[in-house]
Amino acid sequence: MVDNAPLDGKGEKVAARIQSMDETLPSVASTPAPAPSLLVAQGLCKSFGGIRAVENASIEVRPGSITGLIGPNGAGKTTLFNLLSNFIRADTGTVVFDGEPIQHLPPHQIAQQGLVRTFQVARVLSRLSVMENMLLAAQRQTGENFWNVWLKPRQSAREERQQREYASEILESVGLTPMAQAYAGALSGGQRKLLEIARAMMVRPKLILLDEPAAGVNPTLINQICEHIQYWNREGMTFLIIEHNMDVIMSLCDRVWVLAEGRNLATGTPAEVQRDPQVLEAYLGQ
Repeated sequence: MVDNAPLDGKGEKVAARIQSMDETLPSVASTPAPAPSLLVAQGLCKSFGGIRAVENASIEVRPGSITGLIGPNGAGKTTLFNLLSNFIRADTGTVVFDGEPIQHLPPHQIAQQGLVRTFQVARVLSRLSVMENMLLAAQRQTGENFWNVWLKPRQSAREERQQREYASEILESVGLTPMAQAYAGALSGGQRKLLEIARAMMVRPKLILLDEPAAGVNPTLINQICEHIQYWNREGMTFLIIEHNMDVIMSLCDRVWVLAEGRNLATGTPAEVQRDPQVLEAYLGQ
């Protein structure tokens, strides 16, 4: 099981940055009524040839929560992630993020809106350094425009310095500072997972979709990844997580959605899902 203890002082600077974001997510415990869902997807369908990968699937994610998405292999979980982030366009259905429909937007614009994702096999730029991977994720920099490099050199330099400082703080919080100048291709599988999550933080997102963050990772590093997720969540970050490691899901998540054969099977608290006969039959084989 995952320890809920804080991160021994690490990540305090990152926490301060998150708290300074434009919107502060409300605390469910301090509000009389639940906040509107940050993400609402309804009626999503996707076919590949004659195979229905996702059929009339729906999901909701509350702000400030850690929501789990589980199901047996081939249930359509990663396809659903692809539909939510529009890496694959849905045949039908709607996706509303932070009150705005996004199913028509390309993935990079969805990321700019504050919804970012990671992948089951971590995608890093192997021939760039860890720090360069981090800096490439920064959004809407003045220096991205060729003419601004010449017309606004001070502003461009100031923003780049600020982003480098922010990247250094995040890398320190996840224990990757010693690898900052190393090639990302030299990282272990677990370190690549941490880099991918850290890189997502550079966008200052409202919601992060994590696709199997514990897959292929040794138990010690799994605990570290879970501690970082819990820490960032306490500071207001929202997560939607696909994961086959049931200890991770049951320890982290406030609510769990279950898919089977591309359809919604069940939803509830981790304890409720564990006791659901349909889930035991479809997912656990009991």
